[in-house]
Amino acid sequence: MLRHGAVVIVGAGQAGLQTAVSLRSAGFERSVVLIGAEPGLPYEHPPLSKALLAGTAQPKDVALRPESYFDSHEVELLAGERVVAVERDMRRVLLESGAAVRYEHLVLATGAVNRRLECPGCELDGVLSLRTLAQALELRERLLDAERVAIVGAGFIGLEVAAVARAMGKQVDVFELAELPMGRVVSEPTARFFARAHRREGVHLHFNSGVRRIVGDGGRARAVETSDGDTVLADVVLVAIGIVPDDELAAVAGLPVAGGVRVDQRLLTPDPAISAIGDCARFPSPFADRPVILESVQNACDQGRAVAARVSGDDRAYTAVPWFWSDQGQLRLQIAGLTVGAQDAVVIGDPEQGRFSALCFAGGRLLGVESVGRPGDHVAARKLLARRASLSPEQARRADFDLKAYARAA
Repeated sequence: MLRHGAVVIVGAGQAGLQTAVSLRSAGFERSVVLIGAEPGLPYEHPPLSKALLAGTAQPKDVALRPESYFDSHEVELLAGERVVAVERDMRRVLLESGAAVRYEHLVLATGAVNRRLECPGCELDGVLSLRTLAQALELRERLLDAERVAIVGAGFIGLEVAAVARAMGKQVDVFELAELPMGRVVSEPTARFFARAHRREGVHLHFNSGVRRIVGDGGRARAVETSDGDTVLADVVLVAIGIVPDDELAAVAGLPVAGGVRVDQRLLTPDPAISAIGDCARFPSPFADRPVILESVQNACDQGRAVAARVSGDDRAYTAVPWFWSDQGQLRLQIAGLTVGAQDAVVIGDPEQGRFSALCFAGGRLLGVESVGRPGDHVAARKLLARRASLSPEQARRADFDLKAYARAA
């Protein structure tokens, strides 16, 4: 069976769906085919580790568009179909079902997969990951019956789940190889604040602690044995140690990959008929000194809009300011810019009251701002970064410094 699509999008997550939606919003009238490996409608990912896991949202609540949207906007959604090959010379993709879809322009939005924990016992029942809707629903069911939850990894997902599990009254132990939580993405003041906050809520944080093995009984996970030799009981073990970009399809097709599909400032691969966006794409950013992959809803949606605009005739470089958020219990962390590699962090506000921002600098240049309980600072930081406005650590340390006022005047 052979289908035809002027634009074919592989991956029906936030990036892929946004591309289709933006094409239609821009007046693109030719055929659009959206192919997703998961069954059902495209859905939001942020609620999976928060509202959906807590039971305050249901699967129907996280759908990005109702089924009627695809009919009314003439977007052909092939859900539950896996693309197994890209034949660039024929300009078509092959599906696991045996069908083929021709394209004039192909958008790879294949996302990422969870990094695997390599240790004895990982295959035991009760050792889970969280990436998909199905995995979130399974974790929710497991948490209902669990008393003790072990989480490997103190990144965003690990800490978001920890907060939900504690709110459910579970004993929660989090194991992290680094000295602080979220150490790869936030500054030391912000990391230390969240460590204190989670400990106040009763989460047991184990830093500088790896997992040697997961101990089982009758095929079920029962405990975690740490690299220090300690054994901590657990009914459920969540592995949340990061992601690996899903670039295998691109690599087999002969496209350049390097921990993600390599694209230029227009999000194009060296093949002018193929773009890559979202969690699978490594792209040059004016806010980083080397090509980056950004795992965020903002980046996925902005890149989907950018590719749709280019396909529709508005060809320009992708220069959006990166921004992120993480809801951990009652706390919301908002980040503007890329603060990794900061050499200096100036804290304004009051961390003791849970209302502060960390302004992160390197070489005297503002890299980004991490805000807790100060949404106005977050908005101001995004404006400052978009304008490439100068701000020095010395200015930020002044007693009368106000980030929002500075952004208005910049």
